[in-house]
Amino acid sequence: MRFRPAGYGGLLVECDDLGQVIALHRALEVARPEGIVDLVPAARTLLLTFDAGTSHARVAQAVTDTDLGAHSHEAQEREVTITVTYDGADLGKVAQLTGIPPEEVVRRHQAAHYVVAFTGFAPGFAYVAGGDPRLAVPRRSTPRTRVPAGSVALAGEFTGVYPREGPGGWQLVGRTDAPLWDLERQPPALLTPGTRVRFTEATR
Repeated sequence: MRFRPAGYGGLLVECDDLGQVIALHRALEVARPEGIVDLVPAARTLLLTFDAGTSHARVAQAVTDTDLGAHSHEAQEREVTITVTYDGADLGKVAQLTGIPPEEVVRRHQAAHYVVAFTGFAPGFAYVAGGDPRLAVPRRSTPRTRVPAGSVALAGEFTGVYPREGPGGWQLVGRTDAPLWDLERQPPALLTPGTRVRFTEATR
């Protein structure tokens, strides 16, 4: 891990890979060293913000001293199930790219274990990691100008669910009615970093 100051009240931790980001975020969420206010994970970094009485050096030392596996069982208690109708416009393309029949793509997508790595792009959009490595496919060469809300899609090592209609370049494999973003809910996002996710097929 490498540390970079981010203003007066922030420290950016550069991790070796996504797995280390997830493990560090999970451990710090549970242990929450004194002075740390917020944790913002990304694909290869974790941003820590801290209060005025804490220094960059103190936070860096707290991160260095953190046992990444000590609290894993405590931090993974929340689980969300997303029910999916697998009829996405790119399901056939995913089958072609992977050399796996569409029904096997669906089976493998449901069988994998997932965790929300980080959020971004749009309110409620989560980068869900941990899928079957055989289903890692590239983004579309030409993004769509309109992706329907609720679309379940693949790109690289991630699964994503579009919380609202908008442009996007991920491979669409299905759709869900799950409410990804609701301002009346606390927190508004259904999928937050560290949440375990299960994908199940809707009743035909």
